[in-house]
Amino acid sequence: MKRLIRKSLLFVGLLPIVGWAATEQAVSLETSTGTINGKLLMPDAECPPVVLLIAGSGPTDMDGNTQSGAVSIKNNSLKFLAEGLARRGIASLRYDKRGIASSAAAGKDESSLRFDDYVTDAEGWIAWLSGEKCFSDIYVLGHSEGSLIGMLACTDNRSVKGFVSLAGAGRPAYAIIEEQLSGQPSEIRALAKSINDSLRKGTTVSNVPMMLMALYRPSVQPYLISWFKHDPGAIISNLRLPVLIVQGDRDIQVSVHDAELLKSSQPQARLQIIKDMNHVLKTCESTDAAAQQATYTRPDLPVSEQLITVIEKFIKQ
Repeated sequence: MKRLIRKSLLFVGLLPIVGWAATEQAVSLETSTGTINGKLLMPDAECPPVVLLIAGSGPTDMDGNTQSGAVSIKNNSLKFLAEGLARRGIASLRYDKRGIASSAAAGKDESSLRFDDYVTDAEGWIAWLSGEKCFSDIYVLGHSEGSLIGMLACTDNRSVKGFVSLAGAGRPAYAIIEEQLSGQPSEIRALAKSINDSLRKGTTVSNVPMMLMALYRPSVQPYLISWFKHDPGAIISNLRLPVLIVQGDRDIQVSVHDAELLKSSQPQARLQIIKDMNHVLKTCESTDAAAQQATYTRPDLPVSEQLITVIEKFIKQ
């Protein structure tokens, strides 16, 4: 049984240039394995629509930042997205995924974690939002891997008014992995494909070559099996609600082709390509690795204003 706890008021913000005010509250979702923590950002508006923001893969927190060992990448992409929506009168709820940042205690050991755990958590937040009387409509936005999580959470969910796929893959995870390894020697590519084929059938692989151990270590294989079974194209085709697909044309992690694949699977969806937007939602006029990296580590650089406008139009249609 999941329940959500409101904590004390954390923040009252005023941006004098634009002239907007919002309140931010800490909220917590209790699950069978621990507490998942989030933040509810409320604009100064009566009964606003609300967007559930779902972060992408890896150790990405509710603000869009990552911390892996001594390596910290801070860009505040999801935090700025939430604040941008608040300026347009749209509430948002973002959260640290289980096992990440303030939700670390809710994490499972690697061998027990499944992709569907993330989906169940998103469904828990949707269920709570649907019980609140202060929101006019509920929308779900998934960024990167969060797109697939959001799609699954929205399937046959009548509480959700619309879904936004933001930089979401249009192919199953195994296809993305194989593409990412395309620059490797043919022997490594063949080994990876062989392992993927086994995992797709639900069979783990014991004899993983050392050069692929980080990717296919035995403890992570059950998670990969649970992830590989989901095809974003098939899932989005079954959504019976308004869908917005947004993709930046300077994204070096997810391609415009992926967005087009999602659109072909869901012809009724709106497709919006944002000029010069990259994977962390910042404006970058180049796909050069150095130029891109500079935006990944700029916590003061705002997200694309066009992105916020596109989402606002979709929600207020």
